[in-house]
Amino acid sequence: MSDRLNVLKTYKLYVGGKFPRSESGRVYEVSDSKGKWLANAPLSSRKDARDAVVAARKAFGAWSGATAYNRGQVLYRVAEMLEGRRDQFIREVADAEGLSKSKAAAVVDATIDRWVWYAGWTDKIAQVVGGGNPVAGPYFNLSSPEPTGVVAVLAPQESSFLGLVSVVAPVIATGNTAIVVASEKSPLPALSLAEVLATSDVPGGVVNVLSGRTAEIATPLASHQDVNAIDLAGADEALAKELEIAAADNLKRVLRPQPVDYTETPGTDRMTAFLETKTVWHPTGSLGASGSSY
Repeated sequence: MSDRLNVLKTYKLYVGGKFPRSESGRVYEVSDSKGKWLANAPLSSRKDARDAVVAARKAFGAWSGATAYNRGQVLYRVAEMLEGRRDQFIREVADAEGLSKSKAAAVVDATIDRWVWYAGWTDKIAQVVGGGNPVAGPYFNLSSPEPTGVVAVLAPQESSFLGLVSVVAPVIATGNTAIVVASEKSPLPALSLAEVLATSDVPGGVVNVLSGRTAEIATPLASHQDVNAIDLAGADEALAKELEIAAADNLKRVLRPQPVDYTETPGTDRMTAFLETKTVWHPTGSLGASGSSY
């Protein structure tokens, strides 16, 4: 028999590239699908939510200003790190979702593939949703997508890893920064993803991960004047309605919850949901019979 001491893991929040405990000092018990205790997770407070917004806003300028190609490289590095910790995530997903090891492995592999998929879109989405517009006049008329800003993301409650990545990756791939509210019931994969982000090339503050009671954390985020958009994927019908009303106060973009099969190819909808279109007009100069001169 081994005489080693069992070293229990202490999960923490991820805010501004650091791992603080909840400002309130509170924790809550996380159990597996059979009710077996797994860990104590931080129970985030409203102050933690406000701190995460400050960190996300601070990081937005540099992240949105980076080239799309560079963002793609950074996101691909995250996929490399996820691959290296594959066994850990298989255990956590199996515990969180009550899956067999083989089914959990399939979910983790699909999640890593999903992250790579979004990494490949960073320098392509502008070509799909932007471009030149034909106008009747001597003008160049160009439309290009720009990130909305700071986005609050309520992660899906049941799909603790694949669903999580499916809502977080498109937000940051398009140049936004994110405050992620992890699944209340199964937060451990999200808190472990934060450790991967911290040891990859993602700048601190680009993704901030909070765990705890979804309604308690989401309410101040929905009403926060410096949050530009909110994804309600992890909210039930009653909470979603309450948050939509709160979000209307500063005209946030709201992505309403809807039935989603996260195993299907996601398309571009979650990327375009948090992009705004900037259109620029510029005179072409004089147009003559032989063509244009500029």
